[in-house]
Amino acid sequence: MPEQWSLTVDCARPRELAAFWCLALGYVLAAPPEGFATWKAWLIHFNVPEDEWDDGAFIEDPEGVRPGVSFLKVPEPKVVKNRMHFDIHVGGGRQEPFEMRWPRVQTVVDKLVAAGGAVLRVDEADGTPDHVTMADPEGNEFDVL
Repeated sequence: MPEQWSLTVDCARPRELAAFWCLALGYVLAAPPEGFATWKAWLIHFNVPEDEWDDGAFIEDPEGVRPGVSFLKVPEPKVVKNRMHFDIHVGGGRQEPFEMRWPRVQTVVDKLVAAGGAVLRVDEADGTPDHVTMADPEGNEFDVL
């Protein structure tokens, strides 16, 4: 088993998407690797061509518990539905009364729409709203529940 893992998201605008997902996940932009004062110093040390310096962005859990997420610039646009997606758990689960759970979900949905996300649909369970399927600014689907 690996000691650590992260998730990488292909995208067109890594810094913009990283900022959106920092807000969505409560993450922060990743600090430079140990031994480097800045990301620029790291890029120079590893001879990364300057025209590639904006090709990636990295975010991390400020508590250092949850996995990191990388955003990597790719030339092709997103074309079809994601095969993997984030579920952002903010409502407290189905065991919570709807009247308590749904306002929490809606607050986060509103915040993410203001940051450039889009509501794709509200999914229901037994005729009651259950979770919201959204898209980030580049169209990657995720759920808020």
